[in-house]
Amino acid sequence: MELSDVILLLHPVIAIVVVFPLLGVVLNRALQVRQRRLTGSQSKIPAGVGQEHVQLGRWLTGSVVGIVLLALANDVLGNIVQHNIWTQEPFKVVLIGLTFGAAIASLMLLYQAKSRLWRGAFATLSSVSLIVLGSQDGVYRKTEQWYFSHYYYGVTAAVLMIVSLAILLEIYQDKTHRWRTIHIVLNSIAFVLFIGQGITGTQSLLEVPLHWQEPYVQKLYEQQCDKKPCTIQAPSMPQKPQ
Repeated sequence: MELSDVILLLHPVIAIVVVFPLLGVVLNRALQVRQRRLTGSQSKIPAGVGQEHVQLGRWLTGSVVGIVLLALANDVLGNIVQHNIWTQEPFKVVLIGLTFGAAIASLMLLYQAKSRLWRGAFATLSSVSLIVLGSQDGVYRKTEQWYFSHYYYGVTAAVLMIVSLAILLEIYQDKTHRWRTIHIVLNSIAFVLFIGQGITGTQSLLEVPLHWQEPYVQKLYEQQCDKKPCTIQAPSMPQKPQ
């Protein structure tokens, strides 16, 4: 496999090995927190389960945003290299690099921010950076089927996780439990999106070809073989020097 293929496969590997197991543990702790709150001091669930839920949730947010950035970097940088964008539009490439830096830096600062103003600012900057990067050429968005798109599910879930992280302090300071309700709603939507991610991600693995498959798959799409039966001659592949 080419290096680009290895980078492409890192995204699903990290999702399977890190993100989804972590998601399961976070959900388990969330259910335990709710059960302990309902049963009160008589509950057999340890008191520290709430802190575990918070800490694991913070890790999950970083993992989700990180894996989205990895996927976007693979698509965007791959397009830059393939079409030699650096020599044609160097300023655009610099802006893309700065946007990646802003996304990472703003998320790191969000973890440290205490005031509501700065948490809102860093959460907004992180979310906008993801959306801007996702709008670049080369990203496999499947916009014509946005309702079943791995990209749109992933970016939306990442933004919801960022917002949940930003409102974390409000959850413990608000005695009316309004922010807790918002947190539950946002993460319930995110959980449904994660299920969709598992489905659409499997589909994307079949639709996004490895490096050596690209010419053949491109020929299939050019002749609309995804919409009608057809037979094509596989294009010749350039031979590597011995």
